[in-house]
Amino acid sequence: MDEILKYFPNLTDDQRAKFQALDALYRDWNSKINVISRKDIDNLYTHHILHSLAIAKFISFTPGSCVMDLGTGGGFPGIPLAIMFPEVRFTLLDSIGKKIRVCADIAEKIGLQNVETVNTRVEEEKLKFDFVVSRAAMVLSDLSKLARKNIASEQRNPLPNGFITLKGGDLQAEMMPFRSSAELFDVSEYFEGEFFKTKHILYLPVKAK
Repeated sequence: MDEILKYFPNLTDDQRAKFQALDALYRDWNSKINVISRKDIDNLYTHHILHSLAIAKFISFTPGSCVMDLGTGGGFPGIPLAIMFPEVRFTLLDSIGKKIRVCADIAEKIGLQNVETVNTRVEEEKLKFDFVVSRAAMVLSDLSKLARKNIASEQRNPLPNGFITLKGGDLQAEMMPFRSSAELFDVSEYFEGEFFKTKHILYLPVKAK
């Protein structure tokens, strides 16, 4: 929790309480199903929550925005972002029902009013969003193919609507089809530590048709 406060010192008491509560809730769920790697649960705040919040350093979503977390898994980056941006609507989508149950339970228990959890495949999702965020392993070309239809044409944020993905490693090949439009940002510019040295934000604006 200290690392969250280090980089986000201006959290409200309510936000602090919500972030604080995540540790016990994820540990409880992890004892039942493998939400987070067993050996990684002790790194919850650094490897999962703070990593998710790199997006909050990259963009401050305009109140009233709608964001879809595609392939949310255990709720990353969606749940930390929903805590950080209480006036933004987040739809957490995953095709695996037990993971969505975890997200729904945690969101309910910490009192997140701005989260909707959806158990479906993205091909079935019809709603439009300002941004699609993801920490899933899907390559950008596949992500764009499946979810481009979900990007709204109306603009309300300083950055053009599109995809904001959290990635690791060498992304040159993945970026090649989008080399004229995709942008890469190093998470190490926001957060210190070995873990973040190979982590990136890959942003792809989507032009409205």
